[in-house]
Amino acid sequence: MRLIERYTYADYASLSDFQENYQVNVPSSFNFAYDVVDEYARYAPGQRAMIWVNETGESRMFTFGDMKRYSDKAANVLLEWGLRKGDPVLLLLKRRYEYWFLSLALMKLGCIQIPATVQLQSKDIVYRLNAAEAKAVICVGEDEVVNNVLEALPKCPTVRIAARLGGASPGMTDFSACLEGASDVFLPVQGRPANGDIMLMYFTSGTTGMPKMAAHNFTYPLGHLITGRFWHNLNERSIHLTCADTGWAKCGWGKIYGQWLAGATIFVYDFDRFNAREMLEILEKYRISSFCAPPTIYRFLVKEDLKAYDLKALKWGTVAGEPLNPEVFHQFLKATGVELREGFGQSETTPLLLTSSFLRAKPGSVGVPSPHYHIRLLNYEGEEVEVGEEGEICVDLSEGYPTGLFMGYYKDEEATAAAFAGGVYHTGDMAWRDEDGYYWFIGRADDVIKSSGYRIGPFEVESALVSHPAVVECAVTGVPDPDRGQAVKATVVLSKGFAPSDALKKELQQHVKRVTAPYKYPRIVEFVEELPKTVSGKIQRKFIRQQDGANA
Repeated sequence: MRLIERYTYADYASLSDFQENYQVNVPSSFNFAYDVVDEYARYAPGQRAMIWVNETGESRMFTFGDMKRYSDKAANVLLEWGLRKGDPVLLLLKRRYEYWFLSLALMKLGCIQIPATVQLQSKDIVYRLNAAEAKAVICVGEDEVVNNVLEALPKCPTVRIAARLGGASPGMTDFSACLEGASDVFLPVQGRPANGDIMLMYFTSGTTGMPKMAAHNFTYPLGHLITGRFWHNLNERSIHLTCADTGWAKCGWGKIYGQWLAGATIFVYDFDRFNAREMLEILEKYRISSFCAPPTIYRFLVKEDLKAYDLKALKWGTVAGEPLNPEVFHQFLKATGVELREGFGQSETTPLLLTSSFLRAKPGSVGVPSPHYHIRLLNYEGEEVEVGEEGEICVDLSEGYPTGLFMGYYKDEEATAAAFAGGVYHTGDMAWRDEDGYYWFIGRADDVIKSSGYRIGPFEVESALVSHPAVVECAVTGVPDPDRGQAVKATVVLSKGFAPSDALKKELQQHVKRVTAPYKYPRIVEFVEELPKTVSGKIQRKFIRQQDGANA
């Protein structure tokens, strides 16, 4: 069954056909849990929906029939706890399969789900629970996570229910036991939520200031029709693995909405610490056909002997989170025959730019605009820039409000007004466009380095650095310089087998001069064990700049 055709055409004749004729059919009332998952359960209950495997070797397989049954049971549990339409619920569930039961159940009730990472400490949980005025929090059963939640609860007056997986503890209900004992006959006690109601809120990464809550309504999953069918290139025979914790917006991009709309099997590998060899063994053993991961994971994968693994089943690779360095693209292609196709978007959006199945990949480019969005590159005066000129990636709203774009920042009118100033949505990210219409990411507007009259995007220098075998990861920032205004600095994490030295610094500087414009080379090189990152894994260049300023 091709359910995707209810909401858009599944096939297009060409890229121009795709871009010109693509449109989303948004029903007057849409609920992903009822209209996609339960619909599969009605027509094809035995169709495989998910394969779940953890790092200790446990595995489970769920059909769409299973997903309906368990989400109905979970909905009954939540009703029994007193949760109702509009109640915010914080979920700290890692990659546990119960996340999908609860996500669907919350949609059925019309509650607001708020995914979060278990890396949050007690103070972070307090902030999120109070900012959202959450009524409940449900977490995994690990002691550290449970203790952080319990420590937060006395400071969170709106929370009525605290629950955990896999056992009861003082102050926390055992969700697993409740789920097992619940009826699988779900009778909603109220009407379906409206399309415009809040379904989901993501806390943004917080690279500048405290995280904001990006609110999405019930049509948001339809914004990911592009993601599953035309970026991940999925169909009913696909097995797709996205490397993301359920607490990140990337889970919504790669582990539920677009993938199930395309009828694919979602593969969930539940691990705590990434290991490149173990990931390659998973790709080989389970015949993964489509794989999506951030650049960091690909950088570690290409350091391994990829030829030692049977990856013939892998037909499609995608990447997002940060730009992919061309050197990694070429190494992965040489070893596997798979082109890595980039995409760009935010917690506030579905993919804004993507290298779709209609395009050949250009290493280092994030692709072309999604047909969902009218993308414009604007300068600081709000004017459209020419080919080859840098501008801010913006979404023009004059032709209508696109499906998949967030509603605004929850309870923050000032931040929302700033984001939508001038009739466009401002991403705050910079890029330039080439003569073929491909976009090339530069970085956050405040990450661009101004040195001796040149404007230097950090990604340009980082791409050059990671093409050297000594560099596994790096961050490029600007530091104050009396002569140049700013000097380029590289903060570098070394590959195994390399040690910091003055000779290596000079070698890296010369390497950058050889592979990119010489004026971009880092005049300062610092070696570190790890880079500062947000809980979603994004490099915090601002934090490096702050440290440099404090040490100046």
